[in-house]
Amino acid sequence: MEKEVFDIKSMTLPEVKLAVEAMGEKSFRAKQLYEWMHVKLARDYDEMTNLPKSLRERLLEKYPYTSLREVTVQTSKLDGTRKYLFALADGNYVESVWMQYHHGNSVCISSQVGCRMGCRFCASTLDGLERNLAPSEMLDQIYAISRHTGERISNVVVMGTGEPLDNYENLLRFLQLISDENGLNISQRNITVSTCGIVENMRRLADEKLQITLALSLHGSTQEKRQELMPIANKYAMEQVMDACRYYFEQTGRRITFEYSLVGGVNDTEADAENLCKLIGGLNCHVNLIPVNPIKEREYTATERRKVLLFQNRLEKKHINATVRREMGRDIDGACGQLRRRFGDLN
Repeated sequence: MEKEVFDIKSMTLPEVKLAVEAMGEKSFRAKQLYEWMHVKLARDYDEMTNLPKSLRERLLEKYPYTSLREVTVQTSKLDGTRKYLFALADGNYVESVWMQYHHGNSVCISSQVGCRMGCRFCASTLDGLERNLAPSEMLDQIYAISRHTGERISNVVVMGTGEPLDNYENLLRFLQLISDENGLNISQRNITVSTCGIVENMRRLADEKLQITLALSLHGSTQEKRQELMPIANKYAMEQVMDACRYYFEQTGRRITFEYSLVGGVNDTEADAENLCKLIGGLNCHVNLIPVNPIKEREYTATERRKVLLFQNRLEKKHINATVRREMGRDIDGACGQLRRRFGDLN
């Protein structure tokens, strides 16, 4: 039986050390190799000039090297947000977004090619799930953007195409690598992972006791409203999801973020705001209100600005911290899955 070939950029430093020593090399070569991959952000083995050519050739033969190819970049004329489309080695595509904020540069990355969660207002899910991304493919979205912009990335949001907790093991390894002090060393407190509410994996993640922020895509103030917008709600009752949120806070001390996409005439009424207050009142949380980004395949429309602010005000009167997400990149297919889908339509 042929031995499995591992992707070296998905390995931890101790694993790289074992791999290098198994090739008959001194262990210090592992540190050099790891630094080239995760600090200097080398695009291939040829860039690793302090490694012997013979070692680079053997590495290339034994271990595939993940390096995403930039297909297109769209830059917003409104706010400078950049939307990237990357090609993977197997011909699939993923999207990432680079955003500038006063507190630093953020990158929103994808965790899967496509998505199987079926949320009604999202373009990512229209063609279903193709496959999971490897840790290295998640990392290299960040690395490629860092190389392209020439700027340090201080915040990472795993909120692009895909459901991160549906790719659980690869997500965990990605989080370990991106926060590793021997790599980019991005603080876990500056990393947010989104989920539509896979309850058992929310609890598993809580038990890891990481310091990342968990963002729950809520989008409905009642079980019935959530079921209308999110098929995942047919599997998990609202009480189960909220219990998992409380458990995450108990285990980590990190407040929960609730993502709430406001869809005109669907979940943006006064009654919805009141029900939301009852649902999350008493929880250490933050609500991120998002006027939905319309997509041509669905009939949903964004809530008008006046009603968004009214909804926010109703939450704040009940002492619930709520902000309206600053709209980034609306003129460049800013919503998850839009650019990848449009590119696919053209090819």
